[in-house]
Amino acid sequence: MMANAFKTEITETAEALLGPWRQPRQMLHAQVYDAHASIHDDATAQKLGFKGGTIEGPTHFSQFAPLGERLWGRAWFESGCLSAHYRSVCYEGEEVQAILSKPLPGTRQCQIQMVKRDGTEVLRGTASVGQPDAPTALEARLGELKPLADPVILRDVKVAQTSKRQTVRMAFDQNMGDLYPFSLRQKLAVITENSPYYLGADNASSNPWGRAIIPMEMLSVLFQYRSKDDPLPTKGPAVGLFADQEIRLVKGPLFVDEEYDVEREVVALSGSRRTESAWAKTRVFDKAGAVVATMLLNMATLKDSYAPYEEEYRRLYGDAAR
Repeated sequence: MMANAFKTEITETAEALLGPWRQPRQMLHAQVYDAHASIHDDATAQKLGFKGGTIEGPTHFSQFAPLGERLWGRAWFESGCLSAHYRSVCYEGEEVQAILSKPLPGTRQCQIQMVKRDGTEVLRGTASVGQPDAPTALEARLGELKPLADPVILRDVKVAQTSKRQTVRMAFDQNMGDLYPFSLRQKLAVITENSPYYLGADNASSNPWGRAIIPMEMLSVLFQYRSKDDPLPTKGPAVGLFADQEIRLVKGPLFVDEEYDVEREVVALSGSRRTESAWAKTRVFDKAGAVVATMLLNMATLKDSYAPYEEEYRRLYGDAAR
């Protein structure tokens, strides 16, 4: 018998679907990249002015999955898209709620928001299925970017740089490496919204596809799994964080233990007072060569985390440039 995708209690109003309050778990305390700890490490985060290690942005995507499935059914797993601008960090122990505003009649895209108990906005963006008529939140944001001027950390990174294709796979008990030092099974033990669709062969009959599918938040892990095998030529060590992220299923879902090829392209460079940002578009191919998913990710590197930033800036651009 086919199981329901989720048991999540959803509150429905005339305007929106609201998920329950949840406390996401932080699983990246031991994350290492560029041979140093990340912003998810308490000590590193505190040096940069945060209270402690932050929860990785796509962790929040799981709370939107039951809302998307309630609205669009099976299509959510096959062509769903979450496109989000991260507005503030979240720490383990804080409660957050996912809110999905209902789309207008005849449309396939709507607004999403996540908030804390005190009203602080964690993220905002859009959810959609298929090919919506309007641009997604990040498609619109790309057209409004402040171009990166006087780069230091990203001075050797160019728009249109493309990585080599890499083969990736996610098994239940596979440790996902230095960037993600845990397994899918460990994630499913603490994920905010679990589903029989995510489980193994014993539950295949309860899954429309007869195979365990990868949760959307773990697609980010899969797509980034081998990114450090062919990194961008950034200066470091420096600490980065996800500032914007869009995951789109084109021919989904993606399956546990299935091999996929990924390819990344730099599609934009932008900057702010505190960060230099590289926007990368990841395209994911099945073994027949068809695109099955994409990810747009803005990795924003904190200028203050790169020790020689001021010295190199003056050398490159002089004191007058700032």
